[in-house]
Amino acid sequence: MIAIPAVDLRGGQCVQLVGGDYGQEQVRLDDPLSVARDWIRTGFNRLHIVDLDAATGRGHNHDVIRDLLRESAVPVQVGGGVRDESRIEQLIDDGAEWVVVGTRAVEDEDWREEMAGRFPGRLIVAADVRERRVVTHGWAETSRLDVIDFVESLRTLPLAGVLVTAVHLEGRMQGTDLPLMEDVVEASVWPVFASGGVTSLDDMRALEHRGLGGAVLGMALYTGVLDARRLAEEFGV
Repeated sequence: MIAIPAVDLRGGQCVQLVGGDYGQEQVRLDDPLSVARDWIRTGFNRLHIVDLDAATGRGHNHDVIRDLLRESAVPVQVGGGVRDESRIEQLIDDGAEWVVVGTRAVEDEDWREEMAGRFPGRLIVAADVRERRVVTHGWAETSRLDVIDFVESLRTLPLAGVLVTAVHLEGRMQGTDLPLMEDVVEASVWPVFASGGVTSLDDMRALEHRGLGGAVLGMALYTGVLDARRLAEEFGV
């Protein structure tokens, strides 16, 4: 299982939010490129970039993302507000190894099937979850869609994986939702990546034991609660 540091972008800077709430920004760093370089030097071999502004309709960070992709020495997955084919193409052209699609992939079955067919092995579908329901539009809207039903509907598509964020635990450093992640792994034929609440090496080991392909980490790394070097040594590849 691989550990993947998150580089969340807001207004051109790297931030960490509690519970996805823009009013609860706990970390803000001025230089996202320096942040990404530091994670790579520490020993991580994959990065996760999210455009929070694009996800919530507050603008975008396209130029910063382009710079991050062109400089990165490791594979990168990018998401946040990716809702049309041209943006997927642009991200891949700029150097993204994988593109994370969420809201439109959840809401538009025809579009997600078409995009998966056009970009086989390059898309990761995001299933952001609160109380087992999939949430969209930057976690602002809760659908009636059960996450397990949604993940099972992805079985026939040529995806690179499924990213499941436990929104109710995001940024709270209270541990991850193991029952949720275990159920998603059982429902998915694709690698599953966990996000939300991962705080310790024990959390990582528990996820690995349940068959997760990787975990995206944010707050615990940025606040130093989790030792980044030890994490990279055990889960960097």
